Amino acid sequence: MKFSRKSLYFKLILSFIGVAFSATAIAAIFVRFTTTDSLAQFLVDQQRSSMVQSLINYYTLHGSWDGVEESWDDMQRQTIPTPNPPSPTREPVPAPNPLEEKPFVEKFHRNLFGLADMEGNILVSVDPDYLVGSHLPPETFSQKTVIEVNGKEVGTILTARHISRFSPEEALFLERTNQALLISIFTGLLVAVVIGTVLARKLTLPLRDLTKASEKIAKGQLEQEVKVTSKDEIGQLAEAFNQMSREVARVNALRRQMTADIAHDLRTPLTVIAGYIESMQDGVLQPTPERFEMIYKEIARLQNLVGDLRMLSQADAGELSLQPQEIQPKNLLDQAAALFQHHAERHSVNLRVDAADDLPTIYVDEARMMQVLDNLITNALRYTPENGQIVLGGRLVNGKVELSVEDNGCGIAAKDLPLIFDRFHRADKSRHTDEGESGLGLAIVKALVESQGGTVWAESEVGKGSVFKMRF
Repeated sequence: MKFSRKSLYFKLILSFIGVAFSATAIAAIFVRFTTTDSLAQFLVDQQRSSMVQSLINYYTLHGSWDGVEESWDDMQRQTIPTPNPPSPTREPVPAPNPLEEKPFVEKFHRNLFGLADMEGNILVSVDPDYLVGSHLPPETFSQKTVIEVNGKEVGTILTARHISRFSPEEALFLERTNQALLISIFTGLLVAVVIGTVLARKLTLPLRDLTKASEKIAKGQLEQEVKVTSKDEIGQLAEAFNQMSREVARVNALRRQMTADIAHDLRTPLTVIAGYIESMQDGVLQPTPERFEMIYKEIARLQNLVGDLRMLSQADAGELSLQPQEIQPKNLLDQAAALFQHHAERHSVNLRVDAADDLPTIYVDEARMMQVLDNLITNALRYTPENGQIVLGGRLVNGKVELSVEDNGCGIAAKDLPLIFDRFHRADKSRHTDEGESGLGLAIVKALVESQGGTVWAESEVGKGSVFKMRF
């Protein structure tokens, strides 16, 4: 697998790593700072109730706060929980003697609480901003915890705004928390690398297949198909690529066939013309008006073919000259029927118009539309038997004007129906040479209708006839 810093594979892996690192780092920083604050708040909340009870006991015993400052350290030590509580499976540990020294407690001491009387005078300081003898501001004083003895408010306990130091056990807890955060960061990065590698490979593999297939198409190998492994956007892209590849191959085959058909249709009249001229030059045939008429017909056939091809090329390039105007559909159909009435009678075919007089007008080029109807009616007459009929219809469907040319001829096979508007496609390949059919008539119909903003399609059943419909 090709791997470079510019590849999508490399960028996806970096993206996964970046996202994982950012997420874990942000979470770690948040936990790191909130853990210290939460631990401090926990310690304060845990010891406050014990301290309040100790102060209540002191006031109950002495009736005032006199001497409380001297007993403050002892009361505060009693609020510190025992670092190693006895296990239920061990022998019970005797209750500690208050007079005995407590090595752990004596080694570690911090001041979490202070005391003020009900007037807001500081009795025991816990904040450098509020020393003993100073007075608490009213807004600060109102937010403190009140100490009540026998329903009487006797003082206010003050809480340190910050914990300046932690016990060894507490510091160890914070250190282990930090270690766990570091481990989680590295674990998250490792998982991100593994998942990112797998997902990047899965996402880029179809793209690499598409790239290889595209390169083969660029080299002329048009029939390429990639494997569709999912139904997501990449799977839809692969489906679209396969459809495009099939369509490109089909169009290329049509182009080759069209080139062959053009060469054939040009060669046939040219061969006839060259044969007559060479024979007359050699004296084998005499130049008679009938022979000149035959040559002229072949020249006209060439001119018509070249004109049709030029028209299609202009339609493809969007350069077809159009002069649209408001036209009443019924008048357009009547005009076309009048032009072909004599020809239909010669073929013993009944040609009639079935359209309402009040159809909305359509904005089209009258000359181009007459050319469309000319091709469709000529095509219908070619395949409609004697005593058959051709109906030129017009009606309103879903707010659009629908024009149709319907016959009861031999019909079109289902396999040929999707291809009839392709250039040089002929359902009956044996008939075009004798009847002068170039195979471009329906292609011209489609080009002219669509260039005027309409749509055209055909419906047919073998043995029952065909109908060509246009909507504007």
